[in-house]
Amino acid sequence: MKSHQSTQTMKPATAAKKLGVYLEATPKEFQEGTVSRDELNALQSDPPEWLRELRRNGPHPRPVVAAKLGVSISGLARGGVTEALTTDRIEALKQENPEWLRKERATQAEVRKEAARVKEKQRAKAGQQGGAGARRP
Repeated sequence: MKSHQSTQTMKPATAAKKLGVYLEATPKEFQEGTVSRDELNALQSDPPEWLRELRRNGPHPRPVVAAKLGVSISGLARGGVTEALTTDRIEALKQENPEWLRKERATQAEVRKEAARVKEKQRAKAGQQGGAGARRP
């Protein structure tokens, strides 16, 4: 006997997050419904014009804004950016390059550098342990 599989659905906020768009900027029918896994896959593989427009011009959610500016989400908050920004506003911020943005980019660069150092150290340690264990009779 085959069991009936129910369609997996998600809330609009979850779907918007997976699509990388700001929920409040999506069409009302998207915000008020549920999104099935198949619908999400269709939106990702063949995005409608409203989705292409949102991805291109925004407003963008904080994770996207942070990535485009090269800072963390916390860095955005420290810089006073709490709302969604359009692509034009993000580009303007890059041109203005305020002190908080320079500082947060430097902090983010240090975080990445430290993460790479730790990862390399772990890789080297794993290599030493793997080599010693493999030679035992």
